[in-house]
Amino acid sequence: MEMKKNYLKKYKILFQNSMKDKVLIFLFTFFVLNSYSQNSGQINGDFSLNLQSYVEDEAINAQAADEVVLNNAFLNLLYSNNNLTIGLRYESYLNALLDYDSEFRGNGIPYRFATYTIDGLEITAGNFYEQFGSGLIFRSYEEKGLGIDNAMDGIRLKYKLGKGIHFKSFIGKSRTYFTYAEGIFRGVDIEVDVNETLNIESETKYILGSSFISRYEERTNPIFEIPQNVAAYSGRLNILSGGWNYFGEYAYKINDPINSLQETEMNYASGNAFTNSITYSQRGFGVTAEIHRADNMLLLSERDRTGKAYIMNYIPTLSKPHAYTLLAIYPCATQAMGELGVQLDVFYKIKKGTLLGGKYGTKINFNFSRINALDSLYGHSMLNDNIDYSPALFDFSQELYFLDINLEINKKVNKQIKYNAVFANQTYNKDFLEGKTPGEYGVINSTIAVIDLSYKIKKGHTLRFETQALFAKQLESASQEEEGDWLMGLVEYTISPNWFFAFQDMYNYGNDNEDKRLHYTNINIGYLKGSTRFEIGYGKKREGIFCVGGVCKLVPSSNGLNLSITSSF
Repeated sequence: MEMKKNYLKKYKILFQNSMKDKVLIFLFTFFVLNSYSQNSGQINGDFSLNLQSYVEDEAINAQAADEVVLNNAFLNLLYSNNNLTIGLRYESYLNALLDYDSEFRGNGIPYRFATYTIDGLEITAGNFYEQFGSGLIFRSYEEKGLGIDNAMDGIRLKYKLGKGIHFKSFIGKSRTYFTYAEGIFRGVDIEVDVNETLNIESETKYILGSSFISRYEERTNPIFEIPQNVAAYSGRLNILSGGWNYFGEYAYKINDPINSLQETEMNYASGNAFTNSITYSQRGFGVTAEIHRADNMLLLSERDRTGKAYIMNYIPTLSKPHAYTLLAIYPCATQAMGELGVQLDVFYKIKKGTLLGGKYGTKINFNFSRINALDSLYGHSMLNDNIDYSPALFDFSQELYFLDINLEINKKVNKQIKYNAVFANQTYNKDFLEGKTPGEYGVINSTIAVIDLSYKIKKGHTLRFETQALFAKQLESASQEEEGDWLMGLVEYTISPNWFFAFQDMYNYGNDNEDKRLHYTNINIGYLKGSTRFEIGYGKKREGIFCVGGVCKLVPSSNGLNLSITSSF
């Protein structure tokens, strides 16, 4: 009887969601067609489809899916007419690709909104994305590659209060898969262009900003009085003068303990974070220096949840994003609970006509980044009945999380040949960054070299060769052997503007386990016409960590056929 009740409850929810989607589609279609019949308004949108088959492959530990094909699909529709904009997104996961959370399951319209603008006031009802400052206290965004979509559902207001003064505020709940989190968020942000507001005519421009966020979640702990309202605030300053650009932001979050009944697990410590960057640029030269620190600065949509779907703030990464495969094999995930990092990025173009610049000039980019733990027992401030400790403000002598030193050289040799070369050395704390048992893999040091060569055969026909090598070693004894050295080669032929063909092979030749010295081969064919892109491929993918902007996910190994279609209109 209980099983029957649960089944009926689930069926009722699915039926209600289905009916809701149908109503939304009907209203959207009716309104748009009615407006279109009066020769007003504009419709645009985009579509994407990703199909993947999964074949069992014991050698690479790839699992077969229960279904023949797994699917992710999205359709965005947007209608705009003068001051009004309405939109919706239909999503389909039948079932979701294996690198997506299993909670993505089924069909629906999880994203819909209407925005109206009048006299400098913008009102949005429904779903929206938003970010305050650099994201230290709040960031609502979508990143399909990571399977992240924490769009807000509620009301948002934006208003220009006066010359150079911009105000925005919202209230709502964040999306988690096809539902919404329990926490209710309220936020206010104000930004002032000082020069415009005060009518200051100067080469130096000052922009001030301040934000406030509050999350309400009902208290369920029967023993401890956990705060139902958790607040965070931040202040920021941006100064622009000639070729100089400075940005700094500081954030503070009140204590946000988990819903535990054990005193030792409770953490009453507050959180704080700051980020500072200064940039100088002129023709042919640019340099950026950055430093940031985060301490107990994780803000969740529900206090007891784990996983990236519930994270509502963002600590900007200080490591360079790498597009080449072997350079990104050991990426750095930002540690909002505790890290101290610095980055230096230098760009220089050697002039044309010089010995090193040649006929077209030579571009050089040097990057250095280092991320360390904070000097505490847990890597962040911990305050309860047994522990009371706050880490030092600056201390780079603590445990190293990540180190990346790389040099990139880009040069056009002649009208037919150009190349890009990268040389890098990385140190990666695998045990910590991947949540392994201490001493399981330890710290990995790798040296990477990349040569990317393009040859223009004739107009519209380009041949590209890519060679990569990674030499890795474990810096300390560990219970598990790392994968060791890698080689990668890629050949790509492009017939512009329609076709491209690519063949890629990754070879783990340096694995101490001879049975694991495997090839990961992939073949891809793509066709482009207008705004539509078709791509089909077959091959093997290695299990690994995939990151975008310091936010990461584990991608399982796979073997199979994939098809992707994207189009916009």
